[in-house]
Amino acid sequence: MKDILNKLIGHQLLGREEAREVLVKIAGGSYNPSQIAAFLTVYMMRSITTEELEGFRDALLDLCHAVDLSEFKPIDLCGTGGDGKNTFNISTLASFVTAGAGVPVAKHGNYGVSSNCGSSNVLEFLGIRFSNEEAFLRSCMEQAGICIMHAPLFHPAMKNVAPIRRDLRVKTFFNMLGPMVNPAFPEHQMVGVFNLELARIYGYLYQNTGKNFTIVHALDGYDEISLTGPAKIISNRSESMLRPEDLGLEALRAEQIYGGESVEDAAQIFLNVLQGRGNRAQENVVCANAALAIATASGDSLTESLARARQSLENGSALKALKKLQQISS
Repeated sequence: MKDILNKLIGHQLLGREEAREVLVKIAGGSYNPSQIAAFLTVYMMRSITTEELEGFRDALLDLCHAVDLSEFKPIDLCGTGGDGKNTFNISTLASFVTAGAGVPVAKHGNYGVSSNCGSSNVLEFLGIRFSNEEAFLRSCMEQAGICIMHAPLFHPAMKNVAPIRRDLRVKTFFNMLGPMVNPAFPEHQMVGVFNLELARIYGYLYQNTGKNFTIVHALDGYDEISLTGPAKIISNRSESMLRPEDLGLEALRAEQIYGGESVEDAAQIFLNVLQGRGNRAQENVVCANAALAIATASGDSLTESLARARQSLENGSALKALKKLQQISS
């Protein structure tokens, strides 16, 4: 690690294979926590390159506990996190709305590191069991239309990094990696990223995967469609700007999508939205993100997809998906 750190401190870059090898060694326990923390810190102070991110991704995918859910043709809705906005769990809620609309979802997620409440925090609080057993995940897909892929169970190689990330409490390049290393290798993917530079890198990397993808970055900093302003959309078909009015929706203020101060707050918002007791702003932002996911997987227009998302939420299909997962978990 000394040579790698000296290289990085000297403003040199890692090649793809070199980056892959470093992460494999981190996973294998070759470096101590101080060395790993120093390595992570480098990427808090300078931008990651496409080759470096590609190498890190390759390492995690090579080492992951893979599962085959290809028969379901699922989509994953996953954001990088690290946007510092502390919204409620929009992409996780949108995942249940998407599943309720008949589009299978393999949701990759983790505990919050730089936010108050990550996807796994709220789902665990609501009684969802995490498992990497393929039979269990298949049962979830068949009965609920959605399965939860809690990242630590599928990436045991990262056990050496998890406590360091928790101690640092800031975004690292592992935020950037999360959406790219779903161990089900889903055919469709909707990814939210925290800055425009990363959206460009993702667009390049995803073009070479054969996936059907949509990458989202709200220009005011959110890693999802926030409806607080325009969002940049990059897909394997096109690039565009999406504004709230394009969906027939009103622009929102940041405080309208605030996530609260605790897991309990986040879980209450989560249930309120699914039970039809959320406010209009919360429902709109969830449906907007679900609509983009539905359009990504189905090829339908955004208008048609928004109608499907709204129906899933209003007729209780999204809530039914959650209840079925809770039932299977118990």
